[in-house]
Amino acid sequence: MLVSEFYKELFGCKTYKISLDAGCTCPNRDGTKGFGGCIFCSQSGSGDFAASKNKSISEQVEEAKKLVEKKIFGRSGNRVVKYIAYFQNFSSTYGDCQSLIRKYREALECTDIAGLAVATRPDCISDEILSELALISQKYFVQLELGLQSSNEVTGKLINRCYTDEDYCNAVKKIKKASPAIHIVTHLIFGLPGETEDDMLESVRFVAGNNNYNMTYSGWNRFYGIKITSLYVLKGTVLSGMYERGKVKTLSEDEYFNLLEKTLHLLDENCVIHRLTGDPPKNILIAPEWPKNKKRILSKINYILKK
Repeated sequence: MLVSEFYKELFGCKTYKISLDAGCTCPNRDGTKGFGGCIFCSQSGSGDFAASKNKSISEQVEEAKKLVEKKIFGRSGNRVVKYIAYFQNFSSTYGDCQSLIRKYREALECTDIAGLAVATRPDCISDEILSELALISQKYFVQLELGLQSSNEVTGKLINRCYTDEDYCNAVKKIKKASPAIHIVTHLIFGLPGETEDDMLESVRFVAGNNNYNMTYSGWNRFYGIKITSLYVLKGTVLSGMYERGKVKTLSEDEYFNLLEKTLHLLDENCVIHRLTGDPPKNILIAPEWPKNKKRILSKINYILKK
């Protein structure tokens, strides 16, 4: 199932995610586990499209909604839509629990907000914050996004993620035990340094294998989600230095889409496809060039989905 269909079934109308900034960092940036962050991560912590962090959460929500309305409604007039408040950048469960919960709830109280999505790391979900999110999930839709990137432990060390596959497995189990209503979405990146096609497809199998026990639940909460993107080299990252020294080669468009076709055959009917391509900021994108043609990329994705 595609995420657009999933959200429409849940909320009864078109639903857009709007990016917000909770003011967090990551344990592999602040010295708790390491420094510099993951080698591919930009200075904004993958939140390049998030609203201004210098504003309150309510102000960020309104700013982000206006951007969507200008882009979507400017051509077709007003339509009934809802939004998911997406705390996107860095590890948005990493920080003072009560402060973060206040920010989540502030977003949920805004007009037309249908649910909450929080991007984080498997090792940054404390019992305290998970307990609070479980309470929120009794009233609102809650989506937790876990950045796995690869199930290859050698790759994990190379990209400086500073957590293990076991951390991911334990996080999935812990989240579902706390609240089966929480929708878990896992992030994967194809084309990480040194990875073979088998490595990348094995990561897909790993995610499916750790999430398909959701079938014991009924209704929408039996579904798990997956996000896949190609590796992008962005200015100002550790990866950019590796690329300039010839240590990294990015996937070609054909290589990436061949992988996507094989991936789709590995996903079961309980998987919601949240993303099959990224949207790298063009002003800091070094390589590859092909993702810049968004219209062509979306057309190719639609083709392989139909195929």
